[in-house]
Amino acid sequence: MAGTIQVQPGSAANTQGRVGAGITWLRQFPLLTIFVLLVVLVTPGIFADVLAPHDPVRGDILDRLKPPAWMEGGSWEHPLGTDKLGRDILSRIMYGARISMTMAAVSIVCGGIVGTALGLVAGYWGGWWDHVIMRLVDIKVSIPTILLALILAAAMGPSYFTVFIVVVLTLWTRYARLVRGEVLSLRTMDFISKAKVAGCSTPRIVVRHLLPNVVNTIIVLATLEVGVVIILEATLSFLGAGIPPPNPAWGLMVADGRVLVINAWWVSFFPGMAILLTVLSMNLLGDWLRDKLDPKLRNV
Repeated sequence: MAGTIQVQPGSAANTQGRVGAGITWLRQFPLLTIFVLLVVLVTPGIFADVLAPHDPVRGDILDRLKPPAWMEGGSWEHPLGTDKLGRDILSRIMYGARISMTMAAVSIVCGGIVGTALGLVAGYWGGWWDHVIMRLVDIKVSIPTILLALILAAAMGPSYFTVFIVVVLTLWTRYARLVRGEVLSLRTMDFISKAKVAGCSTPRIVVRHLLPNVVNTIIVLATLEVGVVIILEATLSFLGAGIPPPNPAWGLMVADGRVLVINAWWVSFFPGMAILLTVLSMNLLGDWLRDKLDPKLRNV
């Protein structure tokens, strides 16, 4: 009959299969993106001594402000160009990745340990412990991080230790608040009551029953905080309150090129892109871990 629509057998199943394959690919896309970005950014930082083509601190003034290799006047000896002192930008980005990742790892571990311990104490014991710890959190949150960094830099001078102190003081409050909230809901559950009836001591309840139930949350928060630490370290270095020159910190590299944006845009652009891609990859990793570790979101 005229106007009759012919439906081929299996076409609906084929369409559904293609849709399912597309959904599967979309689910895996963040993980693939994370993997590629981390390999491209983290691996050169770890093996910078071997992979970097030049010394990140020494430069040749005759090679100053050379453009990237694909531009007129550039050369593959300096693939991403050079800065105003003739230092190779690619080498400095590689060594800068090492600085950023090391600072993030050490400060997140230290801040996480302090914040988690205080959050467990505040959430489980409550009372004046809770009031004192939470008031300390409120005091820290009320102090701008940049102002604290400038005060410490003026007192102790810009250094790795100054950045470390600022980052730890910033991070522990986030862990403490999050862990306290989790513990407040966990301590009223039946398995905690049964542990008390069974004669478990308070430290045993905290370590064996409460801590394992907040580990997933801590891991997700730690992953997300990597981006925060990298941006904070870059900001402090940019303002002169962080990593001192001539160390190849990403923030310092962006600061060095801020007056050369029009004539030598590559000096700031490539370290800025390294910051952007690293933070993006860690945020994607944090979102992916949250979806995998949170039982409420696992089947969504």
